[in-house]
Amino acid sequence: MAGPSDPPDPAFHAYRPDLADCALAGTVIASHYAEPLERVLRAPATLRDAASPDSAIIAELAAGTSFAMLDNSRGWAWGYAGDERRVGYVPAELVGAG
Repeated sequence: MAGPSDPPDPAFHAYRPDLADCALAGTVIASHYAEPLERVLRAPATLRDAASPDSAIIAELAAGTSFAMLDNSRGWAWGYAGDERRVGYVPAELVGAG
């Protein structure tokens, strides 16, 4: 990619240096791209801005909230939560099949 950088809002567009939503290919640079897997939360969860129980809280999510998962590693799932599609992390054990 060339030219000035104008990245999309990371609060609503899932991208990190190592992984990005495949819908963002050509817009952001990442080592890998993935298609989100549609899942639901099996229990209430706290959406956080990093994979840590001490990280900032983005939102409190109810059981049954949709979660479009891009990554599931080290006990944390990363992706888009709910109808707003806020990007963040939830404990992986709370994510169920879609």
